[in-house]
Amino acid sequence: MTNLRAALVGLGMMGQNHARVLSSLEGVDLVAVADPQGDIRGALPNTEILKSIDEVISKNVDYCVIAAPTAFHEEISLKLIEAGIHILIEKPISHTFDSAQRISSAAAKRGVVGAVGHIERFNAAFQQARSRIQDGALGEIYQISTRRLGPFPARISDVGVVMDLATHDIDLTSWITNSEYKHLSAQAATRSGREHEDLVAIVAGLQNGIVVNHLVNWLSPLKERTTVITGEKGTFIVDTLTSDLTYYENGRVQMSQDQLAHFKGVSQGDVRMFAFEKPEALKTEHQNFRDAVLGLDSAVVTLESGCRTVKVAEAVIASFKSQSQVSP
Repeated sequence: MTNLRAALVGLGMMGQNHARVLSSLEGVDLVAVADPQGDIRGALPNTEILKSIDEVISKNVDYCVIAAPTAFHEEISLKLIEAGIHILIEKPISHTFDSAQRISSAAAKRGVVGAVGHIERFNAAFQQARSRIQDGALGEIYQISTRRLGPFPARISDVGVVMDLATHDIDLTSWITNSEYKHLSAQAATRSGREHEDLVAIVAGLQNGIVVNHLVNWLSPLKERTTVITGEKGTFIVDTLTSDLTYYENGRVQMSQDQLAHFKGVSQGDVRMFAFEKPEALKTEHQNFRDAVLGLDSAVVTLESGCRTVKVAEAVIASFKSQSQVSP
């Protein structure tokens, strides 16, 4: 079977990672790479770097990975879609909900396979957590709390921390609970002197009644990527930096009647860290998109799902600007 012909637009930090994976992905040949600034980081030595999308299209590619700045996603996507080229867009799908919908609608009309690069869905720890939750490991889910903190990324200038980082947690929360956001309130601030917010605190309720909160910032020297999922049988802690999944089980120890009289919550039972294979999330994401292009079963993040995430992110921004509760 002939390999798929792939292209890449954008050689920034994520673009370099995409280039590395695409260069060794089974069943795929990386035949075109474009970036107006060239390969300034030396990610692909001895490779011709194209300057425009038109040049990419002329290479007769089957699909293209878009790793350009978010503000350019719509323009690039629509040109590729018009040419019938399948697209994998780095998250977020675009900088506004309206723009995201135009991309999604155009792809559907043209019959193009599209996906959004919400890479955290393919983290082995989250894959395990979701599978175990679906099998009833936690029973009913009560609450999800996330912390996504880290140093300021000088590479990001076109969006704030909500669109860049919080979209991970928004997408993961809806995905793992199979529920959408019903209402939310947010507080944010800018402490680095930039145009956009660099810290945000979000409190939300999902359609199915689960209570959610997200703490996100670009101002911490400590890099943290933690999700705490609390249910009727215990708690999962997902660490996507290490791809670890830890289970804190509710206690089953018999308690005396006197103890029960003063008991207000649950007691701690066994604590287990699960063992499982931990393939690179980005490679898993690419394998799924390759399979989607081939018409095989896959678990890509659809353009429609990417649109919903941006809609919630816009609601977060609207909430902290208006100092009010918002329904996405």
